[in-house]
Amino acid sequence: MAVVLLLVVVVVASIAFHLLSPWWWTPIASNWSYIDDTIVITFWITGVVFSLVVSFMAYCVWRFRHRPGNVAAYQPESRRLESWLAIGTAIGVAAMLAPGLIVWKQFVTVPSDASAVEVLGQQWLWSFRLPGTDGKLGRADTRAVSADNPVGVDAGDTAGLDDVIVQSGELHLPVGKPVHILLRSTDVLHDFYVPEFRAKMDMIPGSVTYFWFTPTRTGTFEILCAELCGVAHSQMRGTVVVEDEATYQAWLREQQTFSQMTASVENPPAN
Repeated sequence: MAVVLLLVVVVVASIAFHLLSPWWWTPIASNWSYIDDTIVITFWITGVVFSLVVSFMAYCVWRFRHRPGNVAAYQPESRRLESWLAIGTAIGVAAMLAPGLIVWKQFVTVPSDASAVEVLGQQWLWSFRLPGTDGKLGRADTRAVSADNPVGVDAGDTAGLDDVIVQSGELHLPVGKPVHILLRSTDVLHDFYVPEFRAKMDMIPGSVTYFWFTPTRTGTFEILCAELCGVAHSQMRGTVVVEDEATYQAWLREQQTFSQMTASVENPPAN
């Protein structure tokens, strides 16, 4: 009976912790409420299965407990039970996968009016590149990264000369406009993650990964690296500031372009 009671307590405590836990999501600040819905569906399916399995174990421990004279019955197989288990498992897995696949398709289908923002991760800081007045990003390559060219812009591509370079670790975005996030890493695996946006993606050296989102409310949100990337992983942080269009444009005008950055390197101010 002690084992039965312990199993019942595990089920009840797990459900109570889920419903009453203070550790829950941060308030959402993007269009990806679909991701929250998918997580809720997964919690319901896995929670129901967990509760049923553990409760069934408790029932079996109680129902088939040792009694004098009882003899166990050996049944090598049951096609009916195996069929029900296979069908039930398939339905459960499909119910969890289907919403995720639908949301994933939306996650990687970038709207045509989304503005590009490149995020460069390196141990252990964030840099950003935004399109200049021509509205498009120039070519870049991590092999071109140097002290004078921290984001690896191809100096031979005229489209990149007016690209805006941000090395402060603080990215500004206008509220209500879709953003196409392009992700690169110069060294090891990183992961660009802003919890309030419900959007994250691994950054793989030698590749460009991407996703998109639309900020839905103004504020300052913390950027985290969600992939263990070295001894200072926990300190690899930055901020995203979401603001109205006028304030965003004012901030953008204060940032230096790639050509301005290279000019200041080639012609440092006289002492």
